[in-house]
Amino acid sequence: MKNSGVITDAGMSIDLTTLNKYANGRHALVAQGGGQKGIFTAGVLDSFLDAALDPFDVFYGTSAGALNLTSYICRQRGLGKAFITELTTRPEFFRLFKHIRRKQRLDLDWAFDQLIAPPYLLDIDVGRFALGDREAYAAVTNMTDLHDEYLPITTNNWADTLKATCAIPALYRHEVEIDGKYYVDGGVSAAIPAQEAWRKGARLITVIRTEPIDLTEEIRQEQSATVLNSFLNRVGLDQHLESLQTRIAERTASWRLDFDSFLKQRIERSKLIETEQAKPLLNGGRWLFGSSDVYRLCHLLGDQFDAGIMDMMLVHHQTFTLTHNFMLKPPDDCFILQIAPDQPLRSSPLLSKPEDLEFDYQLGLQAGRRYIEQFSTLVSKPAVIHKSAYS
Repeated sequence: MKNSGVITDAGMSIDLTTLNKYANGRHALVAQGGGQKGIFTAGVLDSFLDAALDPFDVFYGTSAGALNLTSYICRQRGLGKAFITELTTRPEFFRLFKHIRRKQRLDLDWAFDQLIAPPYLLDIDVGRFALGDREAYAAVTNMTDLHDEYLPITTNNWADTLKATCAIPALYRHEVEIDGKYYVDGGVSAAIPAQEAWRKGARLITVIRTEPIDLTEEIRQEQSATVLNSFLNRVGLDQHLESLQTRIAERTASWRLDFDSFLKQRIERSKLIETEQAKPLLNGGRWLFGSSDVYRLCHLLGDQFDAGIMDMMLVHHQTFTLTHNFMLKPPDDCFILQIAPDQPLRSSPLLSKPEDLEFDYQLGLQAGRRYIEQFSTLVSKPAVIHKSAYS
């Protein structure tokens, strides 16, 4: 049974006959993280608001995905886009060379102070009203055991919850405390919480992704063990830091070989752990910079090896494979429909060019509109937002 499908800005691949068998089940909307790549998700959700489309029973988001879902739930079209294009691009939020020279971290506190002030004015009360008796969750990682947890978005702790899901290790200054527990970025253990949606009863799961999808290839453990894509290439900073890399290479000429050997050993160990003992099923996906890239970042910035970051990397490695394969071959009792870009986005997780952000936002709008065009044939349940939710 073909119980998964994809809609992109360029086309779609769905078995509609199979999909309609799940149409009246509990419908979840899941949004992946990815830093500024979340601009694609912002476009998809803005297209939903344009069409007054909200057929979902429950929401799950991670990092930028949770922020975009909050904008959608609060019926504030353009707010998710503005957060990425106007706030995360400001030097107050992140400036690379200050981060390197002074260890100045991502200033999420500044960004959220702006989010609740004019001209943005995130209105969480509207979000509560629009949700009604439905639920919306942000994925976070508990620092005690590195397990994924899901915190309600529209509680009085909403700002701390959104900070926690975005608190990238090595980039944000500290863990976020909520009710006596300490949390970091949900992307460590739950970048795409589709499995959580399924475990909690969703049988039609729409997932908004920030990377292209290949439904023909199951990810194998050895593929995810390829860890030599550098942090600099992932965020597009290689040209800015060429001289810095040269100095680091001269000062620590031998660390790369040692690191690669060490990392491969730890990954092989994680494979044995997976086969030798049962583990609770964790959600996963792509951590903001990739697990190995966060680890390498510590070296590039002169930090020491940190056992905590290594543990996070291993959790990410394990959950990435589990989640990708789960979405590729879902259980027979659910259908997973992914909305994704047809080609790799031009944006980077950080320091994207304005024109690239706008381009990817337009791709999101196109993909969302394609989903809306097909929606009347995809599901038969009511799908329109109550007009009072806009007041």
